[in-house]
Amino acid sequence: MGLEIQGHYNVSSLNNKTQIHRNINIPYFTASQSKDTFEISSPQNYATETYIKKAIANNSKIKNITKNFNPELKLNLSEMHNLLNGHAKDTQKIAKGIIENLPFSLKYKTNEKAIDDAAYLHDLGKILIPGNILNKTGKLNENETDIMHKHSEIGYELLKNSNLDKKTLNLIRNHHQNIKKSGYPFVSNDFRADLDLQILTMADKYSALTEQRTYKKAYTPLQALTIIYTDVKEGKLHPFVFKALYNYVKNIENIKNTTLQSA
Repeated sequence: MGLEIQGHYNVSSLNNKTQIHRNINIPYFTASQSKDTFEISSPQNYATETYIKKAIANNSKIKNITKNFNPELKLNLSEMHNLLNGHAKDTQKIAKGIIENLPFSLKYKTNEKAIDDAAYLHDLGKILIPGNILNKTGKLNENETDIMHKHSEIGYELLKNSNLDKKTLNLIRNHHQNIKKSGYPFVSNDFRADLDLQILTMADKYSALTEQRTYKKAYTPLQALTIIYTDVKEGKLHPFVFKALYNYVKNIENIKNTTLQSA
């Protein structure tokens, strides 16, 4: 394919000796299962002004996190609308494409529901980030960068008392983290950037890079892949996940075989 990834990566739970298991137990639906479970847990239920205001009222930690940059807890509703109808849906689509292009031995290990829900809600915390920072045309200064980095933790706090499962919540909180723990927010030594998180992280980054925003132009698919490939070479993301992204993008963008080099 022309895709060259050199070196051995012994990271997370992924390795070249992963076995394929064909005998997978599939649970049956039972009469006791609530028919409205999907409706209750649908991520769209949590991306509303009513839910967010209630979540803020019931969680004092949110006010503490935002006290230095949004003490009045003003909601950036227009930003939330744009994110949910643009970047969030795009991230969902890309994450699904990555999963579909994984080897079977990895694909069946993914939690597709958690990834899909987290992809839709991962940037919900930006509703409390001031618009002058979110849409600044120039480079963010150190203080503004620190504020921007709060969005993933805010999103987690907004949603932690919802019906979302713990896996989805942790994906939302840590979608800017990586294998080397060099992202944000802070994580403990036992943190592990598992397969699901790497899929979400890669989908989010590819979507963001290929979007035009007030502070940057849209990168081409090949430019975006090259930038993400740098993260792979630095050991922040696993090459198996990157190859799945590469194959997905190659199929939809008609990218010719090429050797990616670090940006």
